[in-house]
Amino acid sequence: MLLKRWRNIPFVAVDVETTGLSAEDDRVIEVGIVRFVNGEVVDRYGQIVDPVRSIPDEVVALTGIKQQDVNGMPRFVDIADDVLSRLSGSVIVAYNLSFDRSFLAAELSRSGASWPADVPCIDPLIFARQLHKNQGSKKLGAVAARMGIPLVNAHRAVDDAEVAGKVLLAFADQLPQELGHLLELQTQWEELANVEQAAWRRNKSSGGDDPFRRSGANTTRVAGELPALGPMYAWGEETDPIRAMFMSLPDANTRRAR
Repeated sequence: MLLKRWRNIPFVAVDVETTGLSAEDDRVIEVGIVRFVNGEVVDRYGQIVDPVRSIPDEVVALTGIKQQDVNGMPRFVDIADDVLSRLSGSVIVAYNLSFDRSFLAAELSRSGASWPADVPCIDPLIFARQLHKNQGSKKLGAVAARMGIPLVNAHRAVDDAEVAGKVLLAFADQLPQELGHLLELQTQWEELANVEQAAWRRNKSSGGDDPFRRSGANTTRVAGELPALGPMYAWGEETDPIRAMFMSLPDANTRRAR
């Protein structure tokens, strides 16, 4: 599978709406799973879930899902087998993957199941952070709007899942074509984003501004400019993204001269 063109591999785009931000303490209130084949939507699955607890007012305001909407609906344990069957054996796509995966994994675990093993997972947010680096918000709706993809019902699971899949497909011409290379690039760019965020937090806590903006450093290269050899060459001859990032910064003497 890793050697295949990822656009030709069926994938499922996933989104969940929840009662809060903690996968351990909060619960899923809606699941959306949209299946894509050859770049086209072939199936949409959406299910409101009874979290067996009250829905906070801020969640109602965000999603429009009210307490009366979930009362009497299936609990997650009732749909766990169906959800797992839709996720298993497919590439999984989710915007801000760590959030959706953590909640689904927790709900599956409470239902006596587990997140499918050895399934490739793709997060379009990681690519948006680099390919739209200086273009404003990286929220799903903002990224989709810049790409001409409408998001009519934001913060509803099926709509968000479908748009996440379409955003990934819209990035396709700027990304490696083989699935294995795409996953390698995703790992590199996620590591780079983590380093940048850590540096930003350290600098912010010390009262400084953004060190990357101050230096004017170009810390990434557009994937469309990469050689055909794939993402391991994303930084020219330097294969380590973190080392490449620091090599791109001005040297100490240059910084002092400013």
